[in-house]
Amino acid sequence: MIIDRPQYLEKLTRFKDKDLIKVVTGVRRSGKSVLLFDIFYKYLIKNGVDKSHIIRINLENEEEKNLRNSDSLYAEISKRRKDKKRHYIFIDEIQYVEGFEDLVNSLKNSNCDVYITGSNSKMLSGDISTALRGRSIEIKVYPLSFAEYYSYVKGDKRVQWNKYLKYGGFPFVAKESDEQAKIEYLNMLESTIATKDIIDRYNLRHPELFNAVYDYLCSNIGSLVSAKKISDTLKSNGYKTITVDTVGNYLTYLCESFLFYKVYRYDIKGKEYLKTLNKYYISDTGLRNAHLNYRQIEVTHALENIIFLELIRRGYVVDIGKNKEKEIDFIAKDSRDTYYIQVAYNMTDEDVRKREIGSFHKIDDGYKKIVITMDDDPFVLLENGYKKMNALDFLLNEKALEEI
Repeated sequence: MIIDRPQYLEKLTRFKDKDLIKVVTGVRRSGKSVLLFDIFYKYLIKNGVDKSHIIRINLENEEEKNLRNSDSLYAEISKRRKDKKRHYIFIDEIQYVEGFEDLVNSLKNSNCDVYITGSNSKMLSGDISTALRGRSIEIKVYPLSFAEYYSYVKGDKRVQWNKYLKYGGFPFVAKESDEQAKIEYLNMLESTIATKDIIDRYNLRHPELFNAVYDYLCSNIGSLVSAKKISDTLKSNGYKTITVDTVGNYLTYLCESFLFYKVYRYDIKGKEYLKTLNKYYISDTGLRNAHLNYRQIEVTHALENIIFLELIRRGYVVDIGKNKEKEIDFIAKDSRDTYYIQVAYNMTDEDVRKREIGSFHKIDDGYKKIVITMDDDPFVLLENGYKKMNALDFLLNEKALEEI
């Protein structure tokens, strides 16, 4: 059974027949291929497109490996075209084709609506924008949000939340009922992304150093880090040859692969971005938990990671806030509003409560200040006009921030 992805289908339909190449990106196995080859394919047929005018090619399939050449691929597509009428071209894993940009531009200019996907091993966001020079639109696909996950699995919200917190939101994981199968799948996937994709792509000569940086990020989700801080820590742990530049390169590779997201700090009073210390969040908590063998789950940091992913999935620009000596977990902005957000698994402890709301003090710009927590009580109002919101209510309601 296919899990519906209405948010992404809406984006594809919005750009259908526009003079742009549609580029679907995201971490491996997040659902890019299913989105195009199944969900969007069925949408086109339902809306009157003849099957013979939809050409689907998956370059990762054994039977289509011979098309991993620009000339061969163009010839195959030309052979499959029935006439000069509008055709819809889907090419999965386009990174296998050298010089793909000339190919897809030629198709776009010959009455074809072109859609391509690329895995994170070679077809990265930066490569796309450079290669296609403004003639494309990127559609970023993430693993399932909790709302997508829950709409599929249904049942008791708290029970399903605990599974989501532990195993994450990859579509295969949501469909699989056997816990050992979930674990084995995540082990395979995180090994493929982190080890084979990145190490092979960048021809890294010291994979043990790369894996040490990867380990560090997984163990320090939501903590302020820098290349120098990581380098110093790893040197003290015996990695004597590691350098700040090497760590910086590895951090770039991890983010370009969609495995991690880098979040910058913004000084609220000084109204400027800070150059030192950032945070890194992983694309799926299941990958992190698998990498750490389900130790160090740290529910508050895991919740923080999930809230971050939901914010960027909804289109917010997200920064870390610096309020003098205090820190605000997220400043989330869109074209309409700005929100200051703190994340705490619970606020039953008075010291935790004071710390979380204390981060908002003396920010008098009129924007909403919200603490997102797993506390399950009916109280929303805090002092000074601050608000409290249950995390599941936030995750299951796209307009939660607007409505509180």
